[in-house]
Amino acid sequence: MYNYPYMYPYQYPYYGNAPRYSYCRHPSYGTFPHESICYSLPSSNGDGSILLKDYGTKPFVVNINEATKQNNTYRTAIWTGTHLQATLMSIDVCDDIGLEMHPDVDQFLRIEQGQGIVQMGKSKNNLNFERIVYDDSAIFIPAGTWHNLTNTGNIPLKLYSIYAPPNHPFGTVNVTKADALASEEGYNHDYVNFR
Repeated sequence: MYNYPYMYPYQYPYYGNAPRYSYCRHPSYGTFPHESICYSLPSSNGDGSILLKDYGTKPFVVNINEATKQNNTYRTAIWTGTHLQATLMSIDVCDDIGLEMHPDVDQFLRIEQGQGIVQMGKSKNNLNFERIVYDDSAIFIPAGTWHNLTNTGNIPLKLYSIYAPPNHPFGTVNVTKADALASEEGYNHDYVNFR
């Protein structure tokens, strides 16, 4: 192979010479030429499972599919940054997240297991957007939109949620929906909850 500076995959001059591989599980590419950065994968519980906790504002990589399916709590924050937050959720059979609206928070949901129905609308009495969702469905909820997600399947609905900006305190773990409702009463985050 000839060393031509604009040859694929080197058409961008930001990456020097060849890709830099570390001795980590996955290769990583540095920002500057000849720089290689290695971030470790989340700690294990000893049985090969992922330690589900809030990894804060540090660089972080996780198999989100495995972490989401492993989660059995109603809500667990797995990463809370300054401008973004990711939480894992498990919704019981015939249960829902609850009708809510975040005035200043955009939200992204991704279904990793199960099936349900998502409803959205401009008012809580007019949820005119309704879709059936299942594994691999991505749901985008604009700020100011009333929404609810209901589990219509016969297994727990496993999903992750991304909030921008963060919507829950760092380290949030709500084992049940009742725990989440109780903690929200004592926490003043800028959203309206109607359940």
